[in-house]
Amino acid sequence: MASRRTLSHVDSRGRPRMVDVGGKTATRRTAHAVAVVALPRPLARLLAGGDIATPKGSVFQTAVLGGIMGAKRTAGLIPLCHPLALDDCRVEIEPRAARADGSVEVEIHCRVSTRARTGVEMEALTGASVAALALYDMGKSVARGIVIREIRLLEKTGGKKDYRVL
Repeated sequence: MASRRTLSHVDSRGRPRMVDVGGKTATRRTAHAVAVVALPRPLARLLAGGDIATPKGSVFQTAVLGGIMGAKRTAGLIPLCHPLALDDCRVEIEPRAARADGSVEVEIHCRVSTRARTGVEMEALTGASVAALALYDMGKSVARGIVIREIRLLEKTGGKKDYRVL
């Protein structure tokens, strides 16, 4: 008989609960998440020469700062997440080659690390997500067709099992 997996944030009665990590040992934990954002041709052309300044600030640098701030505030945004002191958070935006229609996809990578009793996957995912949303906010005045295509975890280390999709 196969063992049945259960959701860690749900008790035996189906009610939400915070996972008790008090008995775990603090270890180094890392996570790497990516968000892919498709920029329509008008915005892609404008950003082709690099970052540009807008009344809200530099497009890519504002997205980077938004991603870092989002990662730091994950516990206040995602129910049941433990508040973690991050040792490091890095957000990088990497454009891909232009597509036939003139649009460009950018990859937003968020890498987070800490020494804690629980992992930082949600912090990396939140950082990548908020950076993508900040990029959307900065670019929407030029092109409304911005699409956030995917947000996913690429790697996590520490804890019971490492995970890697790279």
